Amino acid sequence: MPLRAVTGHRPLIRLLARAVSRDTLPPTLLFAGPEGVGKRTVAMALAQAINCETPVQTPVSSKGDDHSEFDACGVCQNCERIERRLHGEVRLVEPSDKRNISVEQVREVVRQASYTPFEGRMRVVIFDQADRLTPAAQSALLKILEEPPVASVFILVSSRPDALLPTVLSRCPRLRFGRLTATEVAELLVRDHGYGEGDASVVAATADGSLGLALRFDSDDLAGARECASKSLQSSATTTDSKRRLAAIKELFKEFVERKSPSATREAFALMLQAMMSLLRDIGLVNSRADRKALANSDLESGLTKLAADYDDGSDRVMNAFSAVDRALDAVTVRNANPKIVADWLMLQL
Repeated sequence: MPLRAVTGHRPLIRLLARAVSRDTLPPTLLFAGPEGVGKRTVAMALAQAINCETPVQTPVSSKGDDHSEFDACGVCQNCERIERRLHGEVRLVEPSDKRNISVEQVREVVRQASYTPFEGRMRVVIFDQADRLTPAAQSALLKILEEPPVASVFILVSSRPDALLPTVLSRCPRLRFGRLTATEVAELLVRDHGYGEGDASVVAATADGSLGLALRFDSDDLAGARECASKSLQSSATTTDSKRRLAAIKELFKEFVERKSPSATREAFALMLQAMMSLLRDIGLVNSRADRKALANSDLESGLTKLAADYDDGSDRVMNAFSAVDRALDAVTVRNANPKIVADWLMLQL
C-alpha cells in the first residue's frame, strides 16, 4: 500500500517521503518500535515510493497550511509487483524455519547487492525481525552496511533493536515507531479484518497499541486478560500484605491463565502482562492530568481514576510498576521463566 494508506506514524512517514522526493534517503535504516505497530508495512510502502514509475504529490493539511506529500501511485506495474512481493528489486528477508536469519541468507543478499538494479530505480532489502539475525549473519551484513552498494537501501525492522550488535546499530540511523492509538487499532480491525465496531473497541483497548497483538487473540481472550490485569492492580493497590497479594495472584492465575491448555499458559500470562502495561500507561496519563481522550482503556475510565488515586502516592510507583511488568514480560517471553514464579515476584513488586 502507498504511504498515505498507512495508519499512524504520520511524522515519520512524512520524513521518509520528503527524503525520497529530495533523494536524501540514507542507504541504511533501522525501524525500531513495539511489535505489530506497522514497521514492516511502512518499509514496504517506502519501497513502493522509491520505485514507483509515476509518483504523485498528495495534498496534506497540517495546522491549516496546505502542502504536498510525495508518495507512490499504488497502481503502476512496479507498485503492484511490490505489493504482491514479486518485484525483483525489493526483497523481504525473514527468519527461516529455525526462527533465525542465517548467515547463508545474508550472503545471498550480499551477492545480489553487487548487481545493478534492472527492474526498478533502486534495490530495497528489508530484514524483518532483524534481531533474529545470528551473530555470524550480522557480521556478514556489516560489509554492505559499512559500504552500501550504489542504488541500494537496506532497512532493518526490529522490536528488540538492543539484540543487534553495537557495530550494526552504529551504522543504521534509527527511526523510532510508537504504539498505535486504540482508535487506530480499532479502525484497522474494522477496515481490514472484518471486525464489528464493538468487538474492535474491546480488542483495541487491550492490544497495547499493537495490531499484531490484536490479531493474535480473539476478543474474549483479550477481555479476560484485561479483567485479570485490572484485578491484579486493584489487589496490589489495596494491600501491602505479601500473603494476601500472593493469594490474590494465585486465584487470578487459576481464573484466567490455568484454564488454558498447558501449551497456551505462557502465552496467556504474557497477554495479561501486556494488558497490565496498557492499564498502567493509562493510570500514568490520569495522574499526569493529560487529555483523557488518549486513554487506551477509555471504557474503564472510572476504574482507572480510582486506581490512579491509589497509585498517586508521591513516589514513582506507576513507573516502577511499569518497569516491573516489562521485566516480567521479558522473563516469560524471552528467557522462558516459569510463569507462576514470575507472577508471584511481580505481585510483590507492584
